[in-house]
Amino acid sequence: MGNWPKLDKMELTDGPIDKKNYEEELARLQHRLLDLQVHHVRTGGRVIISIDGWDAAGKGGLIERLVSGLEPKSVQVWRIGAPTPEEQGRHYLWRFWDRLPAPGNWAIFDRTWYGRVLVERIEGFCSKDAWKRAYREINEFERQLTDDGVHVVKLLMHVSEKEQKKRMIERLEDPHKHYKIGVEDFRNIAKRKQYLEAYDDMLERTDTDYAPWHVIATDHKAHARLKGLRIVAEHVGKGADVVPQPLDPKIIEAADKLWGWKPDDKKNNKQH
Repeated sequence: MGNWPKLDKMELTDGPIDKKNYEEELARLQHRLLDLQVHHVRTGGRVIISIDGWDAAGKGGLIERLVSGLEPKSVQVWRIGAPTPEEQGRHYLWRFWDRLPAPGNWAIFDRTWYGRVLVERIEGFCSKDAWKRAYREINEFERQLTDDGVHVVKLLMHVSEKEQKKRMIERLEDPHKHYKIGVEDFRNIAKRKQYLEAYDDMLERTDTDYAPWHVIATDHKAHARLKGLRIVAEHVGKGADVVPQPLDPKIIEAADKLWGWKPDDKKNNKQH
């Protein structure tokens, strides 16, 4: 695979979307994701959703829409920052192995192991030999996961330079969004050309048939969120035979004794 256009040559704009249509499609996708999650809870399936991209590209907004409709006890969101003292000195993949989902669980990574070939590469936090070697290591890591039955969905959130600047200024001007800004953000933004090259290399070298990349243009937030949910639903739903779970006869019996409720008594069901 790996036949990607250069990121700075991609079309980033979408037409307007009606608010009602957006909310209806969002609700439909969230219900679908919940059905899939419940299916995995019952069958022991494991899902990893890895989200990378620029600062202010909409990673947090997408994650919020992903998890808001899910059963919370079976999904974990990992926000990946700088390694802790315990993690420093170990292999960079160690902290990700430690966060892999248990059977029946979904894990969402807000930034991922690709930091090795992005920020660590650009900022010189590892040697050139180390980040060059990482492409192979990451491919092998993801191959191990998928061979073991884990669904791996990789999303890259891409925003234009103009839109990124607009969103960052909005954060500067809104006290409630100051927590989203760090000095390092400006250092990274100033190196956009270097990051574009690193992203292009990443897509070229780690887009595989078993763990493909999905690039989402995020200049239009509503379109980006819907696209992200569609991709997850499509990928996670492959091969899943999602059928309504029948009620346990003992539960029906208990409801009948307590309320006089029966499965075929629709009128009674609505009233109670």
